[in-house]
Amino acid sequence: MTLPFDPIDEAARQWGRRWDGVAPMHAVTSLMRVQQLVLARLDAVLRPHGLTFARYEALVLLVFSSRGSLPFGKMGERLQVHPTSITSIMRRLGDAGLIERKAHPDDGRAVLAEITPAGREVVERATRDLVAAGFGLDALDGEGQHTLSELLRPIRAAAGDYEPDTPGA
Repeated sequence: MTLPFDPIDEAARQWGRRWDGVAPMHAVTSLMRVQQLVLARLDAVLRPHGLTFARYEALVLLVFSSRGSLPFGKMGERLQVHPTSITSIMRRLGDAGLIERKAHPDDGRAVLAEITPAGREVVERATRDLVAAGFGLDALDGEGQHTLSELLRPIRAAAGDYEPDTPGA
């Protein structure tokens, strides 16, 4: 349902009557709403492939790995998800025949996820569809997408998402 007004602008107007911090409240509310909208669009693009965006990301990580396999723990770290979540993601991908669970050859406590040929095929098809949909950001041109990424970079770095490059190093 499309509203005849911007609900975030209205929330900011109401907020400003009571509290300070209108600009950051407006920005974070906009960011969170866009995250919901983009994720819903990505999941809709991926649904015909039997994937969610979280499962797609896990498969892509396996494609990027040198051997097509990674320990569950390392996958959780790289995808920045809780161990319970990565286990659930891997269970769903395994049930769909897109990964196989294997014993780690060097660590008896660890479990490896290995992408199957079917998993590689679905990643290729799903990626084509995501690219065609502009990853849900096709309302922005390439320059706008780059600008958005750069605007978000310092927020991610300040939150400890990654270690930013040290100038001059």
